Amino acid sequence: MNAELETKRIIKFIQEYFNQHNLKGVVLGISGGKDSAVVAGLFSLALGSENVFGVTLPCHSKEEDKIDAKLISDYYGFKLYNLDLTRVFDTFKEEFNHINIETLKDSDINLKPRLRMASVYYLAQALSSFHNERYIVAGTSNLSESYVGYFTKGGDNVSDISVLGNLTVSEVIKIGEYIKVPEKVLYKSPSDGISGMTDEEKIKVTYDEIERHIKGEKTPNHERIMYLHNSTRHKFKVPTYEKSN
Repeated sequence: MNAELETKRIIKFIQEYFNQHNLKGVVLGISGGKDSAVVAGLFSLALGSENVFGVTLPCHSKEEDKIDAKLISDYYGFKLYNLDLTRVFDTFKEEFNHINIETLKDSDINLKPRLRMASVYYLAQALSSFHNERYIVAGTSNLSESYVGYFTKGGDNVSDISVLGNLTVSEVIKIGEYIKVPEKVLYKSPSDGISGMTDEEKIKVTYDEIERHIKGEKTPNHERIMYLHNSTRHKFKVPTYEKSN
């Protein structure tokens, strides 16, 4: 992949879409990882950093992630808000205390990205009203994650525009290198910042293997990748009854 050419194409894609739909700016969650950093960088280059608004959304999270998010906002010069969702998360869970269902860890993990996405959209609408301009939400998911369904339905897969959705992890890194994302963030082991595990530890397969699989190569974890790919298709399309004519 030619990173320079691809970056210019992405920037043109953003600019044309925003001009076509009379949009002013973009809002996105800044996790402190490479994906959100690359997306923030691309939009800053395409729209000007004054039209990019990032938000950190800690929720029982590591302080390092917020520090890395600030590193990215300082580098590209966009506004960064911090909305701590810890109390919101805890209050939400407390409301279920009267229901006789044991709280599952997986439910906790999936709740966090859903609260985060609701917050990002809330901020986008607030900015739109305040500035009397239209702000939309940028997604940060990449192709490697999507291929194995590594996202929360109704959470981090929800957005108004996606610029990494057809790029694998290694391609995202190449774009990041070209737009000079700080190395501390660009080469950090990807994780959800929630479980205390890296992405690869959670899905039990490496992103390199996923990428090779996508490109048609046979990998040792072929069956694992196909299992993840096939078992998560429900995240992409809701079965909908079709009435008869």
